[in-house]
Amino acid sequence: METVYDIRKIMELLPHRYPFVLVDRIVEMVPDERIVGLKNVTMNEPFFQGHFPGTPIMPGVLIVEAMAQAGAILANASRSEEKRKELIYFMGIDKARFRKPVIPGDQLILEIIPIKRRVNVFKMSGKATVAGTLVAEAEVMAMIGEEP
Repeated sequence: METVYDIRKIMELLPHRYPFVLVDRIVEMVPDERIVGLKNVTMNEPFFQGHFPGTPIMPGVLIVEAMAQAGAILANASRSEEKRKELIYFMGIDKARFRKPVIPGDQLILEIIPIKRRVNVFKMSGKATVAGTLVAEAEVMAMIGEEP
């Protein structure tokens, strides 16, 4: 896989910072069509201290958040250069399903494709896999807004 964006570029595009940046790399992207990102899941993640001690499992809501962050990068890349400074806000989740636990050592691959786009709203379908196995899927919505 070829790296399209490394973590430095991702941090230029997303307002998130540690410990909430949940995308480590974008490996494939075609604006308006598709993005593939990855998250290396390590035992050092702060959420593993409490979810669950002795049996660490990545919370499903954070897997969906990782999908949403990859989707925000795709939405941003799908807009004109002058519009890319506006923040993209998470609006909603539909059809979320969790198929298999994600544990430390896994590499989460996030694939997001647009379903529908209006002027300032994007609806996207996301799938998360580990070693080719589907672990989660959801539809996420995001709204483009201006900084407060």
